[in-house]
Amino acid sequence: MPEVTVEMIKALRQKTNCGIMDCKRALVEADGDEAKAIKLLRKQGLAKAVERRDRSASEGAIFSYVHHDGRIGVLLQLNCETDFVARTDEFRQLGSDLCLQVAASAPRYVSQGDVPENVLESERNIFGEQAAKMGKPKNVIERIVEGKLKSFYEQVCLLDQTFVKEPNDRVGQMIDELSSKLGEKIEVGRFARFEISKS
Repeated sequence: MPEVTVEMIKALRQKTNCGIMDCKRALVEADGDEAKAIKLLRKQGLAKAVERRDRSASEGAIFSYVHHDGRIGVLLQLNCETDFVARTDEFRQLGSDLCLQVAASAPRYVSQGDVPENVLESERNIFGEQAAKMGKPKNVIERIVEGKLKSFYEQVCLLDQTFVKEPNDRVGQMIDELSSKLGEKIEVGRFARFEISKS
C-alpha cells in the first residue's frame, strides 16, 4: 500500500473542498489513487458541492452583526436554493459565523474572481519587484509571485480565509461542507463591512 503524503491530501482537498481527515481516509481506502478517492468522497456525499456550483441559489437571507462597542458592523447576503434551507438553524448559524468572520478578518472580496484585474496586476508588479531585488532568477521570481498572490488572496478574499471558529479550515470549505450536508448550493452573495476608525 503506497504511503499517503501531505501533498496528496492537499491536492485532493483542493479538488474536492472536503476536510483533511475525509481526504486522508479516502486516499488510504483508495490506496493512494486520487480518482478512486474522489469517487469514494462523492459516494459519501462529501464532494457533491462541486456539482452544485452550476445550480441557481435564488433564496437566502440577510445577516447582520454589530460589535459590542458599536464601532464595527457587517451586513451579509447568504444565498441558497430553497426557503426551507434558509430557515434551518445550520444555515442561520453559518450566516452569523460569516458575519463574525467579516468583522474580525476584514476581507475586501467574496472570492478570487471578484478581485479586479488592475488590483491583481498591481500586486503582481509589487511582488515581482520585491523578488527581483533579491536577485532571484526569473523562474524563481514567478514562483515567489504566485506564492505571495496566494497569501494575498487568503487576506482579502472571504472564501480563502482561515475560518475564525475552525482554524484548520477555510471559509469556502465550511460553506461547501454545509452545502453537502443540506443537499443544496449555498453561496455568499455579497457583504459590506463598516468601521468607525479611531482617530
